[in-house]
Amino acid sequence: MVAKLLFITAFLSLLLFFSVTLFAQDSTETEKDEWEWSWEFDELEQWIYFGRKMPTISMLYGISEVSNENISDPFSDANLLELQLGHTARKTSRYAENILKYKFKYLYLSYISSDLAGDSQNQDKLNSKNWRFGFAGSNGYGYKLGSAAIILYTSYSYDWTNVDFTNKATNQSDQITMDRFEDGIRFGTSNDGGIKIVATSLISLDVNYQRSIVFERHLFWKWAGSAVIEAVANGLLDAFIKEIFKSSPVSGPIVNFLLKNALAFVIYELRQEKMNWPFPSTPPLSFDSFRFGATFTF
Repeated sequence: MVAKLLFITAFLSLLLFFSVTLFAQDSTETEKDEWEWSWEFDELEQWIYFGRKMPTISMLYGISEVSNENISDPFSDANLLELQLGHTARKTSRYAENILKYKFKYLYLSYISSDLAGDSQNQDKLNSKNWRFGFAGSNGYGYKLGSAAIILYTSYSYDWTNVDFTNKATNQSDQITMDRFEDGIRFGTSNDGGIKIVATSLISLDVNYQRSIVFERHLFWKWAGSAVIEAVANGLLDAFIKEIFKSSPVSGPIVNFLLKNALAFVIYELRQEKMNWPFPSTPPLSFDSFRFGATFTF
């Protein structure tokens, strides 16, 4: 709960900053003629067309809340350390000269542990040590502010997590559920929404909120069906957001950020009781994390 309040406060403060800064600028940019942008096909655009790929290192620290609908014992908070290695690409959007388009493809490794939170000695709560790795992509838009920029982005990742509970549950039912997540590497997915403040061409500051789920078993066809539903919803949303950009480029990055994260929030809420919603399945192990850190782009 504390993590959620911190994220909301940070987001509203930066949103206010956007409003004051952006709408104080002259927003009379005219839309480019369609033929000028005929080389850009968003649906087919790949890294090779997006622009120069810049090697990127990102380091994050976070505060996580752990939960599972079938476990009644309380969980200890588990703080997080994460390293991301990948490539960033940024370029001017086709919709307006002051709008920046952003992509970041990366591999990551993270450690989520009650030890990092200093709560591992509390035997009244369930403590854990979790190693996670995977690959991810961030996409978004931002505003150029001279040599600096502010970028609003969403990310999606495929995760593999080694879950290790360091103490026992107080009842047998909880312990049986916990045992199903241990003794192996479990598949899962994550969504996060964040704000990146590009201070210089080298250094950016990040703040984001991430929701992750770990499946006790990977039921491929049910997971694929759920993923297709999410992809179709995102595709429909992309078409709507594109119309927003055409009508009001200055509003596009904020609308994109809010709608994409609203959809991710709804999907992950539905998956709290059924990990492969809407198909019958058990609840996942969930991590809700407020994270902040620095990114170095070379």
